[in-house]
Amino acid sequence: MPKNSKAKIAANNRYNQKNYDHINIAVKKGDKEIIKAHAEKHGESINGFVKRAIKETMTNDNKTGKKIDLDLSSLLDGW
Repeated sequence: MPKNSKAKIAANNRYNQKNYDHINIAVKKGDKEIIKAHAEKHGESINGFVKRAIKETMTNDNKTGKKIDLDLSSLLDGW
């Protein structure tokens, strides 16, 4: 399969910068592989697993009455 052209890569990068925020997390050495194995066991990427974990935690926090400083419910709609 041919590699993407420089123009295609540049277009993808511009799209991603315009449409996505990025969150970087740090985990202890070795934990990444544990997280990756867990995600793959459930048919997910690491990114998909982390997004699901955030969504489920935020939903649970809202149900249990924990105070959340920001109304982040709109974030959950697109997930």
